Amino acid sequence: MLEDLGKNFSSLIKRIISAPSVDKKVVEEILSELKRILIEADVDLNLINGLIGDIRKKCFEEKIPAGLTLREYVLKLIYEELVNLLGKEPSSLIGKKRIMLIGLYGSGKTTATVKLAKYLQKQGLKVCVLALDYHRPAAVDQLIQLASTINIPVYWDKERNPYKGANDGLERFKSYDCILVDTAGRSALDEELAEELKKLAEIIKPDEVLLTIPADMGKTAGLQAKEFDKLVGITGVVITKMDGTAKGGGALSACAATGAKVKFIGTGEKIEDLEEYNPKRFVSRLLGLGDLQTLLEKAKEVEIKPEKAEKIVEGKFTLEDFYEQIESLSKLGPLSKIASMLPGLSMMKLPDLEKQEEKLKHFKYIIQSMTKEERENPNIINSSRIKRIAKGSGRPESEVRELLEQYNAMKKMMRSLGGLKGLQRGALKQLAKQLGFKL
Repeated sequence: MLEDLGKNFSSLIKRIISAPSVDKKVVEEILSELKRILIEADVDLNLINGLIGDIRKKCFEEKIPAGLTLREYVLKLIYEELVNLLGKEPSSLIGKKRIMLIGLYGSGKTTATVKLAKYLQKQGLKVCVLALDYHRPAAVDQLIQLASTINIPVYWDKERNPYKGANDGLERFKSYDCILVDTAGRSALDEELAEELKKLAEIIKPDEVLLTIPADMGKTAGLQAKEFDKLVGITGVVITKMDGTAKGGGALSACAATGAKVKFIGTGEKIEDLEEYNPKRFVSRLLGLGDLQTLLEKAKEVEIKPEKAEKIVEGKFTLEDFYEQIESLSKLGPLSKIASMLPGLSMMKLPDLEKQEEKLKHFKYIIQSMTKEERENPNIINSSRIKRIAKGSGRPESEVRELLEQYNAMKKMMRSLGGLKGLQRGALKQLAKQLGFKL
C-alpha cells in the first residue's frame, strides 16, 4: 500500500516541480489528480472535498506568503493539508506501563502485541505478555510461539478463565516494567465481548488501551474506534496490515477525523515491522521527500557505521564497503522500504527492487570469493579473475560481470546526486526548505 500510494504522490510532486510554469489551470489539474489519489486510498469523500477546497481557497482567494511562488505554495499546502488529514502530531509510547490491546477477529491483535513487545524491549524495558484470548482457537499457542522468538515470557490460565488469568498474571509479572495484555476478539462488538473487556479493564487498570484496526477496513475504521472508545476509553490505535492494502489512507484519515490517535502502523509481517506513527514523516515519505530521520534511527539500531554510509552516499566506496553495506541493509528491511526514506529517490527510475534483493544475496557470495586487493580495487578484475571468482562463488561469470556493472552504476548514480551536498541544492532542497525540512 505505502509503495503504490507513494508512487502516486511522488508522480504528482514530480509533475509540479517539473512543470514549465504553474498557473490556475495547472493547479486545478493537480487538485483533480490529488482527489483521484485520495479516493483510491479510500479516504472519505467529505474529507477529500474539504482538503481540496482549503487548498483552492488559499491559492486563489488568499494572498500567497512573501517569498513563495505559486508552485512552491501549492507544494507546501499539499504537504500541510495531508498532515492535517492524517493526524497532525505524533503520539509516542514510552516508559513503564500496563498496556491492554483490544480489537475484533482478524485485526492482527496478537501479532501486534508481540511487535509492540519488541518495540518496548528495544527501550531496554523488561517486558512480558498476558494471553487472555481464549475464544479464538490456537490464539495462545500463536502468541507463545511468536513471543519465544524474542525471549518474551507469556502467562496464560490453564482453565482459560480471562479474569483469573489477569489477576494471576499481574501477580506473577509484578516485577516487570511493561505488561502487555492480549484480549479476546469477536467477529463483531457484541454484549459478551463488551462485558469481558469492561471487567478486564477494571482488573488490569491499564495505562494504555490500544485498539488494533486492519488498514483494509478503510474509512469505516473511525466508526469502530468510536465504538470501542465508548466502551473502554481507548488511548490509541495500532493500524495493522498497512503493507497489503490500498485503503490505508482511509483508515488513517478516519481515525484522525474521530480524534483517535494512531500510535503505530504495522508495515510488514516481521516482528520488527512496526513503526511509531509520525504524520509529518509519513506524509514526507509518501510525497517522495524521504524520511531520513527514521532511516538514521534504523541505521543506529543495526549499528551502521556513519563513515561507511557517507562513503556510499558520496560514491567513493569499494566493493569491500559495498559488501558491508549489503550485510547492514539486510537488517534494515526490504530495499523498497529503504528507498522510500531517501529524499527524491522514489521520483527516480529504479530497477526492480525485489529482484535486486535476490541479486544482492548472490553478490555477497561473489564478493566473498574475491581477494582483498580485488575488493579494494575492482578495476583490476579482468577476464581470468572473473572466471576464478565465478568458480569460487558457484555463480555464473555473467553475474560477476553484472555485479561489477551494478557497482559502477551505483557509484555513478550517487555521484550524479552530488552526495550529501547534492541534497542541499536544487528544486528538492527548495521544496524541503519551504516545508521546514533540513537536508
